[in-house]
Amino acid sequence: MLLQGKTVLITGGSQGIGRAAAIDCARAGADVAINYLGDEGEAAEVVAAITALGRRAIAVRSDVADPEAAPAFVQAAVAALGGVDVFVSNAGICPFHAFLDMPVDVLERTMRVNLHGAYFMVQAAAQRMVEQGRGGAIIAVSSISALVGGEYQTHYTPTKAGVHSLMQSCAIALGRHGIRCNSVLPGTIQTAINQDDLADPEKRARMAARIPLGRLGVPEDLAGPIVFLASDMARYVTGAALLVDGGAFVNLQ
Repeated sequence: MLLQGKTVLITGGSQGIGRAAAIDCARAGADVAINYLGDEGEAAEVVAAITALGRRAIAVRSDVADPEAAPAFVQAAVAALGGVDVFVSNAGICPFHAFLDMPVDVLERTMRVNLHGAYFMVQAAAQRMVEQGRGGAIIAVSSISALVGGEYQTHYTPTKAGVHSLMQSCAIALGRHGIRCNSVLPGTIQTAINQDDLADPEKRARMAARIPLGRLGVPEDLAGPIVFLASDMARYVTGAALLVDGGAFVNLQ
């Protein structure tokens, strides 16, 4: 029960990494508020899974790219659950596309969701944590793509590098308030964001073969690291970036 008595807010919490993190945070004792933009039924399933664990939960539908969505999400969580102890910035998109003919709208939408959305949401959560005066923890889901390139991800990798950098700067800006800021950098995790890219069995096998642990990741692989960084076990960890990639980054030979 590492998060007993805490309230956790997670963006993009209806599926993938956000869903797994939300349920594991509840399993660790937290009440959870999720933001989502997709299917209402998926969000309701997450809320049901959390309440089945004996914790409170709400789902708020909004687009993180809208600056007004951030304070509204935080206010809804405070009204329903009483406060904000942990914030997980997870919402993101990656519409794979070649660089030379990248549509302006695809680039701008990716930037607005992944980077601007993270900024606004983290800022709103941090403002509430400062008002509460009891510190807190902020975790951003960056990516191995913050460290390496991708041919069809020229719009995506800069946003994930930005999220990683945002956590480093926020660790400095918010440390005096007792707020810790860290990022997790997942490798290839099987989620809706890359299901089309991984649809080819040969490509999946080739990618898995490059990973020292011998398999692609699943959302639940990120849940444990997020719970750890959210908990008091990581009370002296801030400005850090935790690779969760099965060893893919170090496998250069």
